[in-house]
Amino acid sequence: MFNYHTHTVRCRHAKGTEREYIETAIANGITVLGFSDHSPYVFPGGYCSNYRMELSQAEDYFSTLSRLRDEYRDQIEIHIGVEAEYYPRFFEDTVRFLENFPCEYMILGQHNLNNEIQPDSFYAGSPTDDPAKLTVYADTVIEGMRTGKFLYLAHPDLLPYDGPADDGVYEREYGRICAEAKRLGIPLEVNMLGLASGRRYPCDRFWRLAGRYGNRVVIGFDAHRPEALADMRTYEAALDLCRRNGIEPLTGEKLI
Repeated sequence: MFNYHTHTVRCRHAKGTEREYIETAIANGITVLGFSDHSPYVFPGGYCSNYRMELSQAEDYFSTLSRLRDEYRDQIEIHIGVEAEYYPRFFEDTVRFLENFPCEYMILGQHNLNNEIQPDSFYAGSPTDDPAKLTVYADTVIEGMRTGKFLYLAHPDLLPYDGPADDGVYEREYGRICAEAKRLGIPLEVNMLGLASGRRYPCDRFWRLAGRYGNRVVIGFDAHRPEALADMRTYEAALDLCRRNGIEPLTGEKLI
């Protein structure tokens, strides 16, 4: 059992120490644990996000986890990465910044449309009946996947579209994401945080599409506290969601 989606306190909305996450994972049969806290982003004008680590925290993040990876190397396989949005205007600068550290992978988690510092920014988890917003979300995610920088797409069904059920928008736009992920071989994530907290993702409407497209699928704990790595009840619910939508998730195949 593996999980590549684990956060730390540096994002300011997670709890627990890195050691607690690691020991909880070991105790619950997780053999590969990847840390992917919300990435620092190189924004202009000194803008500081309220839900990601700061640029100044990156050194401690990578050095702390590198030490623990060595300490626990005989008990669990640890990888160090980040979760990041694709903001075209600032993405290349951010990638260059991360090249200064032993960053093994990036997960694409598109939490905002456009980017979070623009006046027209829109949180992608907010319900909308505007087809244009879902189109922007799909366009951005597809462009991000095409960079070749991302290991997989986290919570791909994050944006809840509330337009008419028969307008074809949901199937068209989310279908584009599924089709491109399939073409590129990029897995899609069934997100356990959303499942455990009763959010509108993961949802069967999306995963029926993924099943039809034959997407590769991973289960991500999206752990923001150590106890989340012990939540086997939600893990089983994620497996059940996959099965009822004709999906066989990647449970034994390492991604790194």
